[in-house]
Amino acid sequence: MAKIPDEVTAIIGKIEDAVVNPILILLFAVAFLVFIWGVFTYIVHADDPTKRSEGGKGMIYGVIGMFIMFSVFGIINLIASTVQGL
Repeated sequence: MAKIPDEVTAIIGKIEDAVVNPILILLFAVAFLVFIWGVFTYIVHADDPTKRSEGGKGMIYGVIGMFIMFSVFGIINLIASTVQGL
């Protein structure tokens, strides 16, 4: 199998550092804030079943979002290490 040139590997690394990582960090922060907002809504409106349900959904959406972000981060790192190892 042909080796990928060092220039291509360097460009991929720069794209990852400049574009992909900041986007993933931002999306993870949004998912975390959705989770925190869900917890806040769930606790503050504990006596209102509809608001409590909305808070529970917010917590679930936040956890799902964080799981997706961790998965994407892991997949990107796996691909990057595979490409760099060729």
